[in-house]
Amino acid sequence: MNTPFVPAKTIGALRGSNLCPFVESCVALLKKQGYKSGTAIRHVHLFSHLHRWLTRTRRHLRELNEELLETFWQQYLVGRPSKYSAPMMLHRLLTILREAGVTPPAKPIPRTPAQGLADDYRSFLREERGCSDWTVRNYARHIDRFLAERFGAGRVELRLLKIVEIIGFVQRTARKHHQGFTKQTVTALRSFLRFLHYRGKLRSDWAASVPCVAHWRLTALPKPLSAEDVQKTLDGCDRTTAVGRRDHAILLLLARLGLRAGEVVGMQMEDIDWENAQLTIRSKKGRGWARMPLPEDVGKAIARYLRDDRPSSSPCRNVFVCIHAPHTALAASVVVSTRASVAMKRAGVKSARKGAHILRHSLASEMLRQGASLDEIGQVLRHQDADTTAIYAKVDLNALRRLAVPLRGGVR
Repeated sequence: MNTPFVPAKTIGALRGSNLCPFVESCVALLKKQGYKSGTAIRHVHLFSHLHRWLTRTRRHLRELNEELLETFWQQYLVGRPSKYSAPMMLHRLLTILREAGVTPPAKPIPRTPAQGLADDYRSFLREERGCSDWTVRNYARHIDRFLAERFGAGRVELRLLKIVEIIGFVQRTARKHHQGFTKQTVTALRSFLRFLHYRGKLRSDWAASVPCVAHWRLTALPKPLSAEDVQKTLDGCDRTTAVGRRDHAILLLLARLGLRAGEVVGMQMEDIDWENAQLTIRSKKGRGWARMPLPEDVGKAIARYLRDDRPSSSPCRNVFVCIHAPHTALAASVVVSTRASVAMKRAGVKSARKGAHILRHSLASEMLRQGASLDEIGQVLRHQDADTTAIYAKVDLNALRRLAVPLRGGVR
């Protein structure tokens, strides 16, 4: 504790106590995770109050658990302003104490029958179907909703389940959510019903009873940004800050290479080949990869971020991490989409659609305007189905007008 990170005098009453070694471990962990000295000092002050409270109430470290810390926290708040971060600080200390075997492990939270069935379904997808973590997570969230809505915390009596209830669940989902979310709900429900039939929990396969979501391929039009709006969005990143420079590098990957948000989140340090100016793109589902050239402006932006802004204390190999401690990888693709939306809003770019995917659409549309073929666009966007790229053929209206036959005699 006698280091510039936390001054020796801060330890105060903790010096020589049985709590002191664990407080030192907590401070060392905070330093390793990239927290600032002030954060560690606030932790030590709170733990000093906890030590005095334990001494005054004649309690021992081995008695600490969530309930006892809640009692301390409520008494500690008397006459003090609320500090929302304090419960998290106490939880860190309790975790360290449990890892050291000083306090008993946390009591397992009882699972409801519905949650237990959903866990069985997760294990089935992962172990017997070989699904990726992305698939398991996205399918299971819909099953969690369905079982919680139908059975709550009570017994799961599948014999009482009716097809009309499944249809009603899909209809309610469709009214509240967008088409893509509803389609995934339908797919997950069909998979779950097949699982129940396979395990003998349903006598027949009800998968066919789940209603379809109306969707006709190639009917919607992409809504891209103009080249000027794309540049304004890139300029919307505040490159005087570390967060802004990180976001600028991310948006360049979206706008220049057409990467998906999940591909940016999953990008590893090993995926960048600086010598050959190439970038390896890995599918978010782990099903294949592609190698693409690294444009000069994209490479310079990433290099500057890695050199000046990426926290050196981050243990993960992801290229893009949280600038503020703890310096972990970005949580999910929604983080990238949110940063893109923030940049668009800051730049004053108006669009019916927000997020990361609009920049992918904009790249394809701009390539088409510059004379690229659909095959070339499909290669850049890494489409597996040519029909996916064909939708951009409807965007270039000027080219379509040249192919149109004029009406003889004009319009009356």
